Amino acid sequence: MDPILADDLADLPALLDETRRAAVQVLAGLNDRPVARPDIDKATASVVPEVGIGLRGALREFQERWEPRLSGSAGPRYLGFVTGGTTPASIAGDWLTSVLDQNTITTADSASSALEREAVDWLGQLFGLTEHTGAFVSGATMSNFVGLATAREWLGEQVGISVAQAGVGALGPVHVLSGAPHASIYKGLAMLGVGRDQLRLIPTHSGREAVDIRRLADALDALDGHPSIVVANAGTVNTVDFDDLRAIAELKQRYPFWLHIDGAFGAFAALAPEYAHLVDGLAAADSICVDLHKWLNVPYDAAVQFTRRRDLQVQVFQNTAAYLGIPTGTPDFVHLVPESSRRLRALATWFTLTAYGRAGHREIVQRNVASARRLGELLTASGLVRLLARVRLNVVCFTLADRPTTERIQALTRAIAEGGETFLTPTVYDGIPGVRAAFSNWRTTDADVDRICHAITTTCIDLDTGL
Repeated sequence: MDPILADDLADLPALLDETRRAAVQVLAGLNDRPVARPDIDKATASVVPEVGIGLRGALREFQERWEPRLSGSAGPRYLGFVTGGTTPASIAGDWLTSVLDQNTITTADSASSALEREAVDWLGQLFGLTEHTGAFVSGATMSNFVGLATAREWLGEQVGISVAQAGVGALGPVHVLSGAPHASIYKGLAMLGVGRDQLRLIPTHSGREAVDIRRLADALDALDGHPSIVVANAGTVNTVDFDDLRAIAELKQRYPFWLHIDGAFGAFAALAPEYAHLVDGLAAADSICVDLHKWLNVPYDAAVQFTRRRDLQVQVFQNTAAYLGIPTGTPDFVHLVPESSRRLRALATWFTLTAYGRAGHREIVQRNVASARRLGELLTASGLVRLLARVRLNVVCFTLADRPTTERIQALTRAIAEGGETFLTPTVYDGIPGVRAAFSNWRTTDADVDRICHAITTTCIDLDTGL
């Protein structure tokens, strides 16, 4: 054994304790760490070390060279994208995931698959999904990809072919309909060979991102009975708008289509009684995407996908290697997802659900929604910005009250990021350049909201003459 590696093995308990202390120091400083640190200096070492310096030396070098350049994205004032933090229990689960180092693809060597199935079942209970099966994947993009891949196989089934066997070319025209699809839907269609151009945008209700059900029915009627895929939204990224899921599902009585619902973070509305009506009809979907490193606050990367047709999912993702066996009535995960190498992502989710339960995660959702509404009210009262849409759940979408040009919005978000108090992302809503602030971190408090508002408004004032 390499002598440095042997020394680290002999001293491993002490080295892990040093690593633990380093992690505790980072967590203790999250509230003061700059929320964003734009990476201006991108220089990196160009030569791999010939002789290593051991774990202790590597930890020291990381703390000197890299840690100061990493953002406080796990903290309470990071509002870019929809990024959750990591609950204490999920951190423990993630650490143990690395320690145990399970490749969760088969039941042949451990109970890791059984643990994942339990975690999937618990998540299904949270969202009211009693007739679906699921699996962990890396994020919303891969969850949507699996759902769309299964939908593509269903299209083949309708005309008597297996796309997994014959290829997408044997399928003929593919029709995908959606009101305000996330970018990952386009990406998934590209990866599946269906093509981005096959997605037809259906008009949404005026001033909203929710699809117009009448216009969707007209589009389905025009297909003259040709099977299609409908992608519905349970929470859009700009304004957290929800399609009328129940009404879309009822259209299946008249038209043949696979209903895929992108509920990456909006599905968590199901946890709170006052918001659960937004996802009424979720259980009627044929496939569902839910991202877990968003509102469940588990570490990157983790998402779950659900489907009613596990048999079609197996047709797509079946692994034909003899040493992995053939799919059974309860297929191993290697036959259900793209990866043949997959860490036990489910453990962090299992830990956080075991530790805090439905009630604990309901409180996170309710508090984040309250934070978003508070920020919306404070920003409106400032007179410096105006809301582009009402705050429906956990995202505040706003723009400058005066001259909301792309250049002014970009300058605003750049200056806010450089200030380090908070981080927000630019967007365009209804043709107007704007900013979105997404609340999904379990640590966020009213005091954080006040600091966020102060950072936004003072930056608006400071940059006004130069924008």
